[in-house]
Amino acid sequence: MSNKDELKVDDCGCGHDHDHEHEHDTVSLTLDDGSELECPIIDVFEVEKQQYIALLHPVDEMALLYRFFDNEDGTIEVTAIESDEEFEKVSEFVNERMLEE
Repeated sequence: MSNKDELKVDDCGCGHDHDHEHEHDTVSLTLDDGSELECPIIDVFEVEKQQYIALLHPVDEMALLYRFFDNEDGTIEVTAIESDEEFEKVSEFVNERMLEE
């Protein structure tokens, strides 16, 4: 996937309490090769004043973590987490949160 993946959002009906105003249960990521990957949203959360999104890979059943931006014009975008340090912080947060549930 590229650093800035295109994100399409489908209507939510999941009934989960998400931490953002656009409630959706799946997103479609457009990959570098042009194919699309439909991923259920696990959670949208904040770590150190930055929003992130955790998506479930539909085949590998693993979490995909991205920076999450909810733009003023109503569009949503995700970008790759660039640094290993940032990814580690976000991963730890997700793991701790999942253990609590």
